[in-house]
Amino acid sequence: MALAVMLLNGTSFHGGCCRHKVLLSSLRPLLSNSKFYSSYRRPGAEPEKKLSWQNADFSFKKSIDHLKTQLSLLKKETQDYLKGPGGNPLSQHLLEQTRVLWKFRSQEDLNKWVVSSDVEIGGKSKVYIKLGRNNQAALLYGTLNTEVPRDGETKYSGYCSMRSRPEVGSFNRKKYYDWSNFNSLYLRVRGDGRPWMVNIYTDPYFSHQKDDLYSYFMFTRGGPYWEEITIPFSKFFLSSRGRVQDNQHPVWLDKASFLTLGFTIGDKVNGPFQLEIDFIGLLNDRAHKEKFAYEAYDKN
Repeated sequence: MALAVMLLNGTSFHGGCCRHKVLLSSLRPLLSNSKFYSSYRRPGAEPEKKLSWQNADFSFKKSIDHLKTQLSLLKKETQDYLKGPGGNPLSQHLLEQTRVLWKFRSQEDLNKWVVSSDVEIGGKSKVYIKLGRNNQAALLYGTLNTEVPRDGETKYSGYCSMRSRPEVGSFNRKKYYDWSNFNSLYLRVRGDGRPWMVNIYTDPYFSHQKDDLYSYFMFTRGGPYWEEITIPFSKFFLSSRGRVQDNQHPVWLDKASFLTLGFTIGDKVNGPFQLEIDFIGLLNDRAHKEKFAYEAYDKN
């Protein structure tokens, strides 16, 4: 669609008239239905001044540099694949009991995460992230505000979240995690006593599953001491758009369908909050035998 607009804008017809402008205006309703044009805008949001394709950079030199970078990434991915799962030898992969996914020691580690709040829907909560003392942890802090925006549409407000950026491979291919050798999520955190939700966002097969996520609670003690939290994957329950689903099933660890991991606070208590995260990892707890913590049944 963007290419069609560019061709129409750059085309000139003989005869001294601007027929291409007439043709473009006639095609505008068709182009407005594409993903480059959005007819819906949330109340209070600023309208886009430029279309998405108008911000594209068509520099030939940058294209060549980008191609070289992607080819080098593809080469490394091929070498890691031939070496073994995750770039490790097969013997090490089979005997692996712990794995650190994310640790926070530099600004580069923080750049792998993104924070958001109800400001996106007109709320007043604030959230920030920075390196903690001595650059040894990530400090997530802010203020929760449950005041509902007066837009006539939103009914609930008051949340802040931290979410990992999706991993991408060469040529912007989706890169998935393989957690099939582990059965628990392992974290070292220090909170202020407020509860959090740990969310696993998956990559769905169908568009109606795009809001599905697996969640479980993480309770912090508060105080000056660090705590190590273990959350079995069997405890995570399925929800969609904030509603717990009747048809529950365990997280498919062998499907490599994970995209991002996130933390959300929304306990409806106004005021400041903070959470320090040292690292996030995986654990293969041999003593944990539970397959799934919730009743599974077939619908009539």
